[in-house]
Amino acid sequence: MPCSWRTSDLQLLLMLTVFLVAANTSLPVLVDTKAYLSCPSIVLTNGLLTIWEITLRDKPFCIRTHRRDTNETIETNCTDKRMTWPDRPDQIPALQIDPVAITHEGHYRCDVAAPDGNFQNNYHLRVLVAPEMTLFQSENRTAVCKAAAGRPAARISWTPAGDCVPEHKGWGNGTVTVQSTCHWADGNVSIVSCSVSHETGNWNQSIELNQA
Repeated sequence: MPCSWRTSDLQLLLMLTVFLVAANTSLPVLVDTKAYLSCPSIVLTNGLLTIWEITLRDKPFCIRTHRRDTNETIETNCTDKRMTWPDRPDQIPALQIDPVAITHEGHYRCDVAAPDGNFQNNYHLRVLVAPEMTLFQSENRTAVCKAAAGRPAARISWTPAGDCVPEHKGWGNGTVTVQSTCHWADGNVSIVSCSVSHETGNWNQSIELNQA
């Protein structure tokens, strides 16, 4: 239920500070999946005030606050409907993002105030995008391997090694297309394999070189 917060309410987190226990996590999440960010476990027992602070690139600072004793919640600058409380915030005040988009990459912090101190979970959410792999022959004994629109950039390797020229092209959404063009002068090489390595998986394709 929307409410007007008194200054004393918002200062409760500082007034209860005895010590601070913080957990820092780098959280890689695949785009278009669901992300679940939890608060410190103390919130399930005697947490009094929970504050989510969300910092995203090129977006206003978002704050989600829940006071357990009055079951009151307030949100400031949190307009993204894909970020929600997954359940009743007085029971499980976690944060759910469904589905995850590239724009959700950023920093998330859950602060919980309890009688015995303040507890904190910090997340750096990294959004991953799997590249699309293609392999084809362009000219005599020359093959092109491409890993398109991956986040972060993929890595390309060849078996056997050839005379290769790498290319990288970044896109506005933060994805990167990596391409490797290789030539094999040795006529004894007939089949070559390209391997694409990425945080979301590994792919391998082979092609037979034109002997002409």
